Amino acid sequence: MKRIFLFICLILIGSIVLGATNALAQKKKMKKEPIMWAAEDIKWETPKDAPPGMMVASLWGDMSKKGPYGALVKFPAGAKIPLHYHSNDAKVIVISGSMTIAPEGGAEKTYGQGSYLTPLGGSKHTTSIGDAGCTAFQEGSGPFDTKMVEPPKEKK
Repeated sequence: MKRIFLFICLILIGSIVLGATNALAQKKKMKKEPIMWAAEDIKWETPKDAPPGMMVASLWGDMSKKGPYGALVKFPAGAKIPLHYHSNDAKVIVISGSMTIAPEGGAEKTYGQGSYLTPLGGSKHTTSIGDAGCTAFQEGSGPFDTKMVEPPKEKK
């Protein structure tokens, strides 16, 4: 009985070692390729449920799904997004143009080319885009969404 148990344990250990060796060998065979896209080769799309005129170019990952992503985001000139929030944190660098952000109940501030923002998930704010539009790089670890905050209903 001890011999059968020892034999089964050796087979299991051998299978695990062999599987790990094969996985490492396959990983070594997969060669990373550099990614080099000229601006004209970047594919821009309108994301689902996006504000009118917004365009996104996914660089890695998928900003609509769980997991890390990086994307270029274009907002049209004069766009105004009323009070809203996003479910997850993001990191944003303004590449061109400007965007004005006003936290709920706070003063608005304009962020131009080179500005860095980290809007936190759940923080309510408004966004408006300058006359030249705005292009930004955005990175996050989870899905990016825009949840509109309903204005308080007027009392009659």
